[in-house]
Amino acid sequence: MAGVRAVGVLSKFVTRKYPLFSGHASRCLSMSSSLAARTHVSYELKDDVAVVRLNDPTAKVNTLSVQMQSDLEEVMGEIWSNKAVKSAVFISSKPGCFIAGADITMIQSCQSSEEATRLSQEGQKMLEKIEKSPIPIVAAIHGSCLGGGLEVAIACHYRIATRSKKTVLGTPEVMLGLLPGAGGTQRLPQMVGLPDAFDMMLTGRTIRADKAKKMGLLHQLVDPLGPGVKPAEVRTIEYLEEIAVGVAKGIVNKKVHLTEEKSFKEKMQDKLMNLGPVKKKIFKTVNEKSQNQTKGLYPAPAKIIECVKTGLLKGREAGYLAESENFGKLAVSEESKSLIGLYRSQMVCKKNHFGVPEREVKKLAILGAGLMGTGVAQVSVDKGLTTILKDNNVESISRGHEQIYKSLDSKVQKKFITSFERDAIMSNLSIQLDYSGFQNADMVVEAVFEDIDMKRRVLKEVEDVIPPHCIFATNTSSLPIKEIAAASKRPDKVIGMHYFSPVNKMQLLEIVYSDETSEDTIAAACSVGLKQGKTIIIVKDCQGFFTTRCIHHILLESITLLLEGTGLEKMNNLVVSFGFPLGFSIVGEEVGYDVILNASKDMLKVYGSRYGGQDLSLLETLVERDFKGRKSGKGLYLWEKGNNYKKVNPEAVEILKTLAKPAHPSVSSDWDIQHRLVSRYVNEALLCLQEGVLRNPVEGDIGSVFSVGFPPCYGGPFRFVDMFGAERLVSTMRRYEEVYGDSFTPCQLLLDHAKDPSKKFYK
Repeated sequence: MAGVRAVGVLSKFVTRKYPLFSGHASRCLSMSSSLAARTHVSYELKDDVAVVRLNDPTAKVNTLSVQMQSDLEEVMGEIWSNKAVKSAVFISSKPGCFIAGADITMIQSCQSSEEATRLSQEGQKMLEKIEKSPIPIVAAIHGSCLGGGLEVAIACHYRIATRSKKTVLGTPEVMLGLLPGAGGTQRLPQMVGLPDAFDMMLTGRTIRADKAKKMGLLHQLVDPLGPGVKPAEVRTIEYLEEIAVGVAKGIVNKKVHLTEEKSFKEKMQDKLMNLGPVKKKIFKTVNEKSQNQTKGLYPAPAKIIECVKTGLLKGREAGYLAESENFGKLAVSEESKSLIGLYRSQMVCKKNHFGVPEREVKKLAILGAGLMGTGVAQVSVDKGLTTILKDNNVESISRGHEQIYKSLDSKVQKKFITSFERDAIMSNLSIQLDYSGFQNADMVVEAVFEDIDMKRRVLKEVEDVIPPHCIFATNTSSLPIKEIAAASKRPDKVIGMHYFSPVNKMQLLEIVYSDETSEDTIAAACSVGLKQGKTIIIVKDCQGFFTTRCIHHILLESITLLLEGTGLEKMNNLVVSFGFPLGFSIVGEEVGYDVILNASKDMLKVYGSRYGGQDLSLLETLVERDFKGRKSGKGLYLWEKGNNYKKVNPEAVEILKTLAKPAHPSVSSDWDIQHRLVSRYVNEALLCLQEGVLRNPVEGDIGSVFSVGFPPCYGGPFRFVDMFGAERLVSTMRRYEEVYGDSFTPCQLLLDHAKDPSKKFYK
């Protein structure tokens, strides 16, 4: 099913729990009794420069864990107490990572806002000591420098970074409902100015090294080195260290200046930005934009703005206090808990829990060069998979090839990749009108029209040419895999891989296994999905699987509401204000009413009464009139070229009037409209877990947030039940059940949680 672009929510972040530096004294550079216990931080002297190396041996990336902080505290104490040391360099020994953040459990372990506030204050004191260090400190950055990692870097006196694709800087705390809690809200605006600082802190987006240099976040860039006797990453880090040591010496010798002389234009811009009316306008603009985007559902952006404003108006100490207190409030908020939970869940869904497949998928063949097939090819070739894209239509195959090339070429124009890299990626793709080359394929992804007879026919054709080990993956949004596999000679190698549109932007991949699908086939499908950069959920075969089965409840309830007289604009506004990215009538336009109608009829046959009370007359009439949505140019809206709908279709309005039915005032308030939609979805999600379609709540929440954009502030349907209260949800649904019947009958799992308040999906 064509999906809604889900709200992007997840990223790394950081704060600190323990003070790193309690003082400089009583340390020496000779071997101390505690030195042997240090595992995460080491250092050596290069002449009069102390090179401090960060390297967590227990993880792929560096984080500011308790051990890292303890080691760094001890090392810096020794360095500061040695008069022979004139400067220092912070550098990571970890390939592709400076400091990615902190251990999330440090924040989750806070039992109160006061405890989280103290955590922030300790971090502020730590970085104040770095900033006021008696010797200059150079941050040498290669790889991710995020959250607290960036706060550490901007507390240093000089910053060098590699001009590498792996080197990204950012303050993604807002994506987890938090704010930079170690002085970042105070230092960053002073360093890069209000507009850029707000852009970083309020969006959580990462920036590349070259842009960071232009912003004034970095002093110097160095080019990464290619492979030699040693691996490229090792050579790059060694080269970066060499440059950083030279800079550190240059700062001491006054040959390297910490601040560059600004141009006349830059000076005038600074003066302009410091004018009271200009600052006032900036704060007004970011407040309005933030409120418009968050709908008041996410408190972190407003708190970030408040911290920055306090620091500018009342000074840094007041800014620090506002930052720590607001951090404390956010750290224990339900929104932050939900977003952190989603982050952890996403990490779980980015692992292959079925192990390494017996045979690696190196060559992929894709059937169908439509929107979905082309999208699957696009996310495959740029990850190094040799890919065949086949279609029967010359125009389709040419259009698919052109789309992939244009996508890559746009990256060249934006300087994300070179033209050589673009051409190298395109060399992974071949397009054709026949099955030549399929005899060497390791996996075939079928992306033909959503028709079971066509899919069975294609499966039979393919099995005549593919090798015995080859896996057949069908991209279907609702058709049972078992029924498709019935046409196969080897059903153990048939699996569902449900991608979401647009494939290159939607993160989710729903992998569907039948009773006959082998575990090795599942492992191979997971391996391909992860290589394509997808977040994966694994679900058991049934009509509609998980995502389509649940979203249909919302789509059908939306139709009921429209027939009862809830206006399109009102319903869309209520849905968006609840936290969904789009109104569900727009979702219907994107999916296509013919697709919804066909899937709904199939659902009715299988699931009966839960769908049985629905009036499909509106869908049937829209399809009869060819009002199928965006693809036909008309639906409930009139569509023109471009991405935005222009106005309501007056003919569709007349259809609604003709089919209208009376509303029920007792269950038609704005609050009830929102919860009629949401409760049906949540109940079906719980039923999927109850029936074993879902393996766990984690995949149910991830599947919901990343497919239909279930509000991240609630963490998904299962976290929503924990937050809203199962007993309260059952009581709410019983009111709706009295009016609408089985569509709102709570499932047994929900009833069980309502009877026992101690039952939670997440502890």
